[in-house]
Amino acid sequence: MGFSTTAKNTMLDALTVDRIQLHSGDPGADGTANVISDTKVAATFSAASSGERPLATDVNYTGLTPGQSVTYISFWKDAGTVFHGSKAVTGDQAANASGEYTVKAATTKLSLTDPA
Repeated sequence: MGFSTTAKNTMLDALTVDRIQLHSGDPGADGTANVISDTKVAATFSAASSGERPLATDVNYTGLTPGQSVTYISFWKDAGTVFHGSKAVTGDQAANASGEYTVKAATTKLSLTDPA
């Protein structure tokens, strides 16, 4: 049996994530591999619900190489000094022709996996 939804919500709400970063591949154990841009952009997450904590608003990146592949995002706290984890990107995985990429609030959520 895994954690209850209430327990997941409590744990997720206790986690501070205030920045996200883009990666072209798995960020690795410390979040520093395959970095696309050294910029960790401010991000705000809504309160957890149903065992997930959604990104509150879209996060926009500019200045990327046009068509740059974005396959992972990483999650950070304390203005990007403490790595919390990463997630593979689903859906749109490329910067546009102007070098812009948007991490969508509608599809970006923090979640917990139940222990085995």
